[in-house]
Amino acid sequence: MATAFPATLSHSNQSRLALVQSPSPFSSSRFSSSSRSSSCSLSLRINSWKHSRPQYKGFKVECSSVREPLKVMISGAPASGKGTQCKLIVEKYGLVHISTGDLLRAEVSSKTEIGKKAKEYMDNGKLVPDEIVTDMVVARLSRQDARDKGWLLDGYPRSYSQAQSLESLKIRPDIYIVLEVPDEILIDRCVGRRLDPITGKIYHIKSFPPENEEIASRLITRSDDTLEKAKSRLETYKQNAEAILPTYVDLLHKIDGNREREAVFQDIDSLLQKVNENDSRDVKVAKTNENASKSITKLAPKNVKWRGIPTKLNNIPHSREIREYFYEDIRNATNRAVYDRKTRLKVEINIPELNPELDVYRIGTLMEMVRNLAFSFADDGKRVKVCVQGAMGEGSFAGIPMQLAGTRKILEYMDWGDDGALGDFINIGAIGAEEVNERDDMFFLVAPQNAVGNCIIDDLEAMMEAAGDRPVILINPQLKDLPSSSGVMTTIGREERMKFAASFETCYLFRLLYYAGSFFPIMGALRMSYPNGYELYKRIDGPNGKEEYVILAEFPNKPTSIEINDAFTGRKRNKEQGIWGFLSGIL
Repeated sequence: MATAFPATLSHSNQSRLALVQSPSPFSSSRFSSSSRSSSCSLSLRINSWKHSRPQYKGFKVECSSVREPLKVMISGAPASGKGTQCKLIVEKYGLVHISTGDLLRAEVSSKTEIGKKAKEYMDNGKLVPDEIVTDMVVARLSRQDARDKGWLLDGYPRSYSQAQSLESLKIRPDIYIVLEVPDEILIDRCVGRRLDPITGKIYHIKSFPPENEEIASRLITRSDDTLEKAKSRLETYKQNAEAILPTYVDLLHKIDGNREREAVFQDIDSLLQKVNENDSRDVKVAKTNENASKSITKLAPKNVKWRGIPTKLNNIPHSREIREYFYEDIRNATNRAVYDRKTRLKVEINIPELNPELDVYRIGTLMEMVRNLAFSFADDGKRVKVCVQGAMGEGSFAGIPMQLAGTRKILEYMDWGDDGALGDFINIGAIGAEEVNERDDMFFLVAPQNAVGNCIIDDLEAMMEAAGDRPVILINPQLKDLPSSSGVMTTIGREERMKFAASFETCYLFRLLYYAGSFFPIMGALRMSYPNGYELYKRIDGPNGKEEYVILAEFPNKPTSIEINDAFTGRKRNKEQGIWGFLSGIL
């Protein structure tokens, strides 16, 4: 039953109202548990405002409940058993099974316009372009049966561009399942497969031999099941899977496919049931007589391709391309860590505009990076709280660290877009247990740091305890002990404080390396992006003022200053010395 309730919007602003539209039949309705806790909640936005929340009065909308069908993507290498699992999923859940191979054959056979275009490429021995394949997939997903029953997208998308095409159309699954099988097992499954040309039945010489000698005598090996082609197909699959993973990392569930098919399906079935149980799958539809409506959610581009280190990093101000380059690198690493259920994380980056030791330090760049991170998770339906520590201490020791002065106000006055993200999905707060609300899904703490006479560690510990297993990410923390005439940070308790500070796992680190006592020229850089190890780069001057960074060494754990010195000089030393000895102070 539809229920009318008063929303709050002044009559004069009714013409500028845009209500959140019902998600398209392609888009996922999945947000955090807190973001869908209210059975009749509706987000409103005013097209014209940027920095202040509107005051709403007396406008009526209606809410109705629509049950969305299940949407599933499944991926697996050749011979992973994906086809078998697709059949089992379809049998139990009644989803429309969509395979690009079947679509291509059907479109070509039906001589549709898309099929004719595809046939031209196929007849010439060329791969069918992504645009044509995507058009076929979108056309199939738009049919009524897929809308009503839900869909199972089998082995598609296979490239980053295909995944982004679907994202741009808001075609997004509820869950992305990947079947994992060891390489040697996959190759054995391929090489050992045999085809009965009469019945079309597939056998395996080891695990599923033919019933009798008559069948065995007529079995043939498919042209694709040679050792060379099996390895080639497996490598191609890995490259494609790695390319699309960042797009669906928040929906990814890996399944061990090296088991009996019943055991594999039991895990898949459990996941799909959990999707239905954890999400009421009820979508609130705002009904008005106005045709103009827009979705509050915007999909942020996700690209994890590492293109090397930007040059000219000592040129200030940094170009927008350089800033966005690092924002993207940080965003991808943080997303991967949060996906892996890491809950205590830190990001450390000291490019000149983010290095408080330099006079070119820009608080605006730090705030822009934080906003970028917050949006990346809010776009996925998470409720994010951005926290900045307030004044600490008493008497002459009361105050806030210089680097954070005015930060809270800057955040509040920044442009958070026209979609009502600030207040609905992003909120600004302080550091402390009292700032943790039930509706918050995750927390970004901006440059938490100790000050002379004051220690932020106690407030951090209390906040961590209140946050529980929700992710807390520290952005450029500075938690080293500082001298204190008030006795707050004496040697007593130092070990416990440092142990707490070290409990946050690095998900991203980027540090420029310099000669001792100066910040010019740049000698190299140290980079770590979760879940990879640490990469040490050396800056090299080229002709015509050009420069590049070449990798010197890789480390599974954070290297010491001695290890870095050894990599740069090419020799071993028993102690820190020479021009590189200063590195211990910043690492």
